[in-house]
Amino acid sequence: MKQKTNAGPTLSPEETHFIHQLRDQPLLAARFQRILDIARNAEGPLKTADQVEDLVVEELRRLGQETMGGWAVQAEERVADELKAQDPTVRSRKKKR
Repeated sequence: MKQKTNAGPTLSPEETHFIHQLRDQPLLAARFQRILDIARNAEGPLKTADQVEDLVVEELRRLGQETMGGWAVQAEERVADELKAQDPTVRSRKKKR
């Protein structure tokens, strides 16, 4: 007799790709999770529409900041790699803080 497994719905290739991308970006994944938690409003007292809007706007601001920060780091690494490929004698220096 076959046993039924509750594996859930099958993911599309796009959904699988999205999940893999989120795994590569844990900060963004955490931010998306917070936005989903706000949308579900499953815990705590019921919030007004204005409160939910304020929470979502703040999370979106943080999402934007984290996205741009991650993009900048990757862009800097890419430019450094391209410069090194053009001229192997190029050395990179980190900015002193």
